[in-house]
Amino acid sequence: MHFRVLLFLLLTCAAFARAESISYQRDIQPIFTAKCVACHACYDAPCQLKLGSAPGTQRGASKAPVYNGARTEPIQPSRLFLDAQDEQGWRSKGFYSVLDARGGQAALLESMLELGRSHPLEPNAKLPKDVTLGIERRNVCPMPGEFAEYAKDNPHGGMPYAVTGLSDKEFAFLRQWLDQGAPVDWQPVRPSSVEAGQIADWERLLNAPGARENLVARWLYEHLYLAHLHFEGGEPGHFFELVRSRTPSGEPIEPIATRRPNDDPGLRFFYRLRPIQEVIVRKSHTAYALSAKKMARVRELFFAGDWQVTAVPSYGALDKANPFKTFQAIPVRARYQFMLDNAEFFVKTFIRGPVCRGQIATDVLRDRFWTLFQAPDRDLYITDVAYREKVTPLLELPGQFDNLTDLWERWAAHRDMRNQYSRIRTAAYAGRPAQWADIWSGNDNALLTVFRQHDSASVHKGLIGTTPISLWMLDYPLLESTYYELVVNFDVFGNISHQAQTRLYFDLIRNAAERNFLRLLPSASRQAILDNWYQDSGKLKLWLTYTDIDTVTPSGLGLPRQEAKERFGEQLLRRHAAIDAAPDPINRCTDAHCYRPGVAQELRYAELAFSRLSGRPEAGLPAIHFLPEASLLRVEYGKGKREVYSLMRDRALSNVAFMLGEEMRYIPGLDKLTLYPGVLSSYPNFLFNIEEGEVPAFVEAIERVHTQKDFDRLVERWGVRRTHPKFWRYFNDVSAYLYETEPLDAGVLDLNRYENL
Repeated sequence: MHFRVLLFLLLTCAAFARAESISYQRDIQPIFTAKCVACHACYDAPCQLKLGSAPGTQRGASKAPVYNGARTEPIQPSRLFLDAQDEQGWRSKGFYSVLDARGGQAALLESMLELGRSHPLEPNAKLPKDVTLGIERRNVCPMPGEFAEYAKDNPHGGMPYAVTGLSDKEFAFLRQWLDQGAPVDWQPVRPSSVEAGQIADWERLLNAPGARENLVARWLYEHLYLAHLHFEGGEPGHFFELVRSRTPSGEPIEPIATRRPNDDPGLRFFYRLRPIQEVIVRKSHTAYALSAKKMARVRELFFAGDWQVTAVPSYGALDKANPFKTFQAIPVRARYQFMLDNAEFFVKTFIRGPVCRGQIATDVLRDRFWTLFQAPDRDLYITDVAYREKVTPLLELPGQFDNLTDLWERWAAHRDMRNQYSRIRTAAYAGRPAQWADIWSGNDNALLTVFRQHDSASVHKGLIGTTPISLWMLDYPLLESTYYELVVNFDVFGNISHQAQTRLYFDLIRNAAERNFLRLLPSASRQAILDNWYQDSGKLKLWLTYTDIDTVTPSGLGLPRQEAKERFGEQLLRRHAAIDAAPDPINRCTDAHCYRPGVAQELRYAELAFSRLSGRPEAGLPAIHFLPEASLLRVEYGKGKREVYSLMRDRALSNVAFMLGEEMRYIPGLDKLTLYPGVLSSYPNFLFNIEEGEVPAFVEAIERVHTQKDFDRLVERWGVRRTHPKFWRYFNDVSAYLYETEPLDAGVLDLNRYENL
C-alpha cells in the first residue's frame, strides 16, 4: 500500500515538474513555427494573428482586414513592433487576446485547436467541398464570446486550417501551456559582440553631422528600410532592420512610426539598427549584406567627390512624389550604381515589398520574363546633364493624394507627364543605335528572371528557361521609379484611389521597360513583337495610353530580322555566360547531357527525364491544364538525400495591360512549363514526393494525362495533399532544404495558396 502511494506521489510530482518546465521559447514557439507560421505571418495572417514571435502571439487577433482593395478610406497601420509597443497598446487598437481563458471559457486558441481535432480530415484525401481555400477566402474572426456560433457555422474551421493537424504531443504541450495561463519566457534576439561592433560603425556613418551626410543617410534609409540586414561574421539567422528612433546610439530604441519611410519623422531623430524578432518567412524576407567592404563602397560612391548640398529637401508630398528631384544633389551615378550592385535585392523588394502579397503589381507582369539593366555609361540620365534637368520634373509619381473624386484627373496628369518623358527619351536616343555595351554586366545581379504566379511573384539571379515572351531593360529612371512607386510610396493600408494609381502607373513602367528592350532589336522587327505583346484588347491600350515606339533607329547588335528576340536570347546567353547565375541545361537542352554539371549520378537521369517536360505547349502536353502554377518536386535519392525542383506553369495571355478581366485574356493551349532545381516560389501550390528511380515513371504519367481522372491518379500516387499524414514533414523539409542551399534567403514558406488537388 505504501509503495502504491509513494509511486502515485512520484508520478504526480514528475507530472507537476513537467508542467512547470513548459517553456514558450523552447516548447511553444517551435510548434507555431512548424505548423502555424506558414499561414499566420505578415499582413495576410488570418485575422492579423501573427504567431512568429511572443509579442505577435500576445497581441492576438483583429477583425479588421489589412487587404481590402475596395475601401474608400485608408485605415490605421497595424505593424507589429512599430505601431504599438505592448499588449495594452494593441488592445486600444482593437486587437483581442487568443490566450486568455475567462469565466470558465477556454482560450480562443485552445478552442480553435479543439475544433480542428474534433473534425479530423481523411488522410491524403481531397478536402470536403465546403472547405474553401485561397487568399480570397473570407476570414471569420470570432472573439472568444462568439466562438460557439463560429464552430456551429464552420465545423471545419478549426486550426490548423484545412491541413493535417498537430501531433498529440504538440497539442498536449499547447493545452498544458494555455491551462497554466500561457506564461511567456521570451528572450529577444540580441546582437553578438561582432554584430554590435558593426552596428556601431553603421550608426556612426548614418548619423554623421553635415548636410551631405544627412542627405545620403536619408537616401540610404529609404532604400534599406525594408531590408533584412545581416553582418559579415554575424550569427546565422540573425537579421536586423534600419529604423528611425527618437533616441541616439547607446540608448534603447524608440521607433518613430510614420506611415511611410519618407514621411517627416520630426526634428530630432536617429538612424538605428535593431534585431528582427520574428520568425523569418520567405515571402517577406529580403536579405542584404553589410560588411566593412560594403561600407567602403558606400564611402567610395557617395563621398569621394566634392559635391555640395545647397538646400535640404523637405518631407512634403511633392518632394516624396519625385525622388529624382529630392535627391538631385547626390551624384546620380552613385545612386544608380548602388542599386545596380544589388539589383536582385531591389527588384525583389518590388515583389516581396511592404505588402507580403504582390497582386497590386503582379497583374502587370508576364508569367516569366528576363530583366536586364542599362549600363550607367550608356544611360543619358546619368551622362547628359541637360537631358536630366529637362526630364526630372516629368518623373513625378502618383499616389500621394488619394481623394476618390479626383482619382482619374490625377491619374491622367501623371500619365501625360510620363508619356511626355517617353517621347523626349525616344527622341534623345534616336541618334544612338543600341549596342551590346548598353547592357550592364558588372556582376551576377545583372541578369534576373522574374516568375509570376497570378497573385504572387519571385525574383532569381540568372536567366532561367528558354527566351521568354517578353524582356525588360531597366535604366536608372525606371529602376528608381519602380522602387519608389511599389515600395517607398506604397501604402498597404491605403484606399482604392491610392492602390489604383499605383497599379496604373506600374503599367506604364512595364511598357517603358519593354520599349527599352525593343531598341536592342532590329528596327523592322519591333512593331510586330510589340503587337504580339498587346493582342486583342491590348491594341486599344497601345492606342489610348502608351506612346509610339522607335521603328526607325537601327540596332547595332547585328541580329537578324527574323526571330530577332530568340536570336537575341541565344547571343545574350553566350556573351554573358560568365555572370549567368542560372545555367540551365534542363530547359535549354541541346544534347544528351540535359543535366547540371557535377550533379549527383542518381539525379542525372532524373534531370534528363525532367527535360522532356520543359517548353512544350499545353496543346502537346495536356497535363499542364491540370497543374497549378507553382509545384515543387521533392526527389529522394541515395541514403536520406533529396533534391527539390520547381515546376512552374507559364500561362499565356494576350496582354497584361489591364487590372481586370485576366480570364478573358487567357490563351488556353499555349501554356508551357519551366522546371528548375531549387525553390522558385515562396507560395507553393502543391508538392510531389518522388523516389529518384520513379522519376521516369512520373514523367511518363504526366505525358499520359488527358483527363481529370488521369491527373487524379498522378496525385494519388505521388502527391502530398494537405491531408497527407506526413504533410508537415515534407512541407517543412522544403524549408530545411532552403536553409541548406540558400541560408541567407531561406525562410518559412507560405501555405495560403496550397491547392486541394
